[in-house]
Amino acid sequence: MTSIDVYRDRLQRAQVALQPSGLELLCVGPGSDLIYLTGIDAHLSERLNLLLVPASGRPSFVIPRLEAPNIAGKADLVDIHAWEETESPSELAAKLAQSAKSVAVGDQLHAIFLLRLQEAMPTASWTPGGPVLRDLRMRKDAAEIESQREVAQRTDRAWAVFLESGPIAGLTEHGAMDRLSGLMAEQGINPMFGICASGPNSAAPHHHTGDRVIEAGDAVIFDFGGELDSYLSDMTRTVVIGEPSDEYRKVYEIVLRANQAAFEAVKPGVACEDVDRAARDLITEAGYGPSFIHRVGHGLGLDVHEEPYMVCGNTLLLAPGMVFSDEPGIYLEGRFGVRIEDTVVCTGDGAERLNSAAKDLTVMD
Repeated sequence: MTSIDVYRDRLQRAQVALQPSGLELLCVGPGSDLIYLTGIDAHLSERLNLLLVPASGRPSFVIPRLEAPNIAGKADLVDIHAWEETESPSELAAKLAQSAKSVAVGDQLHAIFLLRLQEAMPTASWTPGGPVLRDLRMRKDAAEIESQREVAQRTDRAWAVFLESGPIAGLTEHGAMDRLSGLMAEQGINPMFGICASGPNSAAPHHHTGDRVIEAGDAVIFDFGGELDSYLSDMTRTVVIGEPSDEYRKVYEIVLRANQAAFEAVKPGVACEDVDRAARDLITEAGYGPSFIHRVGHGLGLDVHEEPYMVCGNTLLLAPGMVFSDEPGIYLEGRFGVRIEDTVVCTGDGAERLNSAAKDLTVMD
């Protein structure tokens, strides 16, 4: 199947997904939904780029004239409608919508564009488009999973080199993260995000990497990921500088077992909340329940956070092709934290880890 066939199939499946709810049109702006449906990585600015997918018929793409050459190769996939600087793109979109009365709007369309579209289409009703696209994007096909496997393995290799790259004590968090990001780039992946949280900062799950100097005795969390062919990796490893304390050893072992418990819970037909529960019950029974302060996982693909979410209350059933993180953690405020994260795919009969980097307790200088 060629790439154009892949996108045509995705657009057709989106059209089928519109129909049960009586929706007549799906509007998608720049972002991962647009990339998923068409492969178009549109420029996000004050100028409107908009994909219009009717429940039946050929999709259209509204684009500024000066950007139209960028998508000339998509003419076999969508009808391209370029607008001039003095034209109203919202009025053009409304004309193409052909008086659609029920419109679904992609989650990534900026509010100002939606407001202008609503003004241009005053008789239409509007609903979130996320539910339309959710099932399509959650279940990755074989090519998507292979892309995520490849970026995960390259991320693993960057981490392995980092562990042998020399001492990090004496570096700032920024300095250590810069070293790791450089090693990801050497593996051919684009570093997209990175958290380095040292000492007491490691007790803040979403710490902003800063200028604190890494010291002997610190726990150091590295949460990082990169992009390859639009798909993302996301992994977390925690190291300790010098001889670990007895409590660090205890906490690390609990988090490692919770990571394994969540992984073993994954199989088709299992509720997302049960994956969270498998890790959370283990941590709670060990006496650290109040210190596990976030869900155990989130979907991963074209976005670093997407559906499905492994969290209490989410009764969605896992299905083959769903890709998500497995990242339990324990955070002792003012002291240290430990988090261990792998990317996991639900298979036909269980789960596969896309990361293979070692998770043994690791001491660095």
